[in-house]
Amino acid sequence: MPALGCCVESAVSPPLGYSFLSTPEIFSSGVPPSTNAVPLTTHWSPELSSDLYRIDGWGAPYFTVNSSGDISVRPHGTDTLPHQEIDLLKVVKKASDPINSGGLGLQLPLVVRFPDVLKNRLESLQSAFDYAVQSEGYEAHYQGVYPVKCNQDRFVVEDIVKFGTGFRFGLEAGSKPELLLAMSSLCKGSSEGLLVCNGFKDAEYISLALVARKLQLNTVIVLEQEEELDLVIDISRKMAVQPVIGLRAKLRTKHSGHFGSTSGEKGKFGLTTTQILRVVRKLKESGMLDCLQLLHFHIGSQIPSTELLADGVGEAAQVYSELVRLGAGMKFIDIGGGLGIDYDGTKSSDSDVSVGYGLQDYASTVVQAVRFVCDRKNVKHPVICSESGRAIVSHHSVLIFEAVSSTTTRSQELSSMSLHSFVEKLNDDARGDYRNLSAAAIRGEYDTCMLYADQLKQRCVDQFKDGNLDIEQLAAVDAVCDFVSKAIGASDPVRTYHVNLSVFTSIPDFWAIDQLFPIVPIHKLDEHPSARGILSDLTCGAYEEALGGLHNLFGGPSVLRVSQSDSPHSFAVTYAVPGPSCADVLRAMQHEPELMFETLKHRAEEFVHKEEEVEVSLANSLNQSFHNMPYLAPHSSCCFSGYYYCNDENIVGVGAECAIGEEEFWPYCVA
Repeated sequence: MPALGCCVESAVSPPLGYSFLSTPEIFSSGVPPSTNAVPLTTHWSPELSSDLYRIDGWGAPYFTVNSSGDISVRPHGTDTLPHQEIDLLKVVKKASDPINSGGLGLQLPLVVRFPDVLKNRLESLQSAFDYAVQSEGYEAHYQGVYPVKCNQDRFVVEDIVKFGTGFRFGLEAGSKPELLLAMSSLCKGSSEGLLVCNGFKDAEYISLALVARKLQLNTVIVLEQEEELDLVIDISRKMAVQPVIGLRAKLRTKHSGHFGSTSGEKGKFGLTTTQILRVVRKLKESGMLDCLQLLHFHIGSQIPSTELLADGVGEAAQVYSELVRLGAGMKFIDIGGGLGIDYDGTKSSDSDVSVGYGLQDYASTVVQAVRFVCDRKNVKHPVICSESGRAIVSHHSVLIFEAVSSTTTRSQELSSMSLHSFVEKLNDDARGDYRNLSAAAIRGEYDTCMLYADQLKQRCVDQFKDGNLDIEQLAAVDAVCDFVSKAIGASDPVRTYHVNLSVFTSIPDFWAIDQLFPIVPIHKLDEHPSARGILSDLTCGAYEEALGGLHNLFGGPSVLRVSQSDSPHSFAVTYAVPGPSCADVLRAMQHEPELMFETLKHRAEEFVHKEEEVEVSLANSLNQSFHNMPYLAPHSSCCFSGYYYCNDENIVGVGAECAIGEEEFWPYCVA
């Protein structure tokens, strides 16, 4: 999501832009204080609020401030007509008003999604590449792929498939449940849309991808590890399916920014040039070199500049051309993700949360880089694919929450008598700091004043901890220091707003990977901001297990209860619960596994024209995939059966919970 909307009872100016403000430490966000200081003016307007919060920087063309001082959404971007703008405050009112008053009776916080924005993003991306292809004389086309890990929500994925059908838009999966999701969704999409299978793969994953090809889905198995090739060759032969294979190359080009850790030679995904040559050799020996048709790479998310983009794409185009020279049946170059979003509104290539280019710049750079290399090598232009996840979905949703209360720090007023009493109770060192503070103030040495004030405060805290200063005196030193700050103009009073939100639950990107999000009040933007603010959520922290999420639709782990015993291994497993199945995690994202299975089953009946026994085996295998865990299965536990590798004996069904007797001991250690 590009923005966090906040309902408050007075306009608030964040200290440094659009960071989510949960602690004072967030003030050091890298945006200069003067950049969006509140202008000194007696007149205020929505336009000034738009400048203050840089809404035109991070929000254009989808977010604006209307004449009422509310945030409006422009669902069709620049093509939005005035009467089509959506006032977010009215949306909140409709959602939160009681049902008997015509509302929906929903409680905040609230995620609001705008499918029209999603459609516009797809159209804009396709239009940018279409223009670049035409203007550069490129002799192939562009077709996008949406990486479902960016947002696996059922309606988001279904909308992308629906809106992208005319563009041959496809999906990318990185795990078995994502693959099941993509297979089911693409049954209603373009027959030319790619189903790109990324991520580490076991036998079941590869079998499932080959089933997708059998169902006439345009599936490409992208090799992330060299050893995956043996599985692809072996299983495809047993299933009598000719695979389409891609490989992910580790480029030398590295994105050195915050989101570039998975790029470069030392990235955990992809193959080195030596491994690529071995893959080509093995495919040639197996008579399957024509199956190698796609080159995939990923420079890193949030690519900051077109210079870096051109460098990486140019290197990849060289690898592509070499694969053509070696005899591979190359058709596609998949440039991965990296199309950046301007989160702070600075339009800067020097920022990890901004980019120094637009959508058209990005598309033109890619097309130019591929065309230049291919023309020089006399190689046929490949179809260009991209996996632009955040660029597609980021703008289409907002999280709206309310400020329920506010506090401000206000020290007590000190009279001359109270001040004298305070000084009398100080120890000699603290009293010396007070005298030095007074002298520095008389001389006008303000930096020295702050130094002695801080030193005085710390000595008083130490006295209090030792029991030599009462709590009234401790409050008095706060008053002294606050008075000094105000007197020398160093005071910047900040109001803390308590918001009805859990950062850990609703904004995991913020605390997990330091992702910055723009934040802005959704109303009263026609009023002059009255205070700088810190937004403080409801939570005080989180624990390891509570932080687990559904990234890539990997659910939680299985759970064992282990007790100490007198057994040879000193423990016994007395309780075991399996982790969530693929169906479970799909349900968590509002998908309906039963309907998905029926869709795939009907697809099988339509395209697999073999004996009834094969269709039944295929249906059973699909059904089992929904009930298996998303995590990789050890190779030793798999053997081929029907269309999958699965256990053919000693299959143990485990329900929601099971008790294991004392005799069940496991010879493993846990670090």
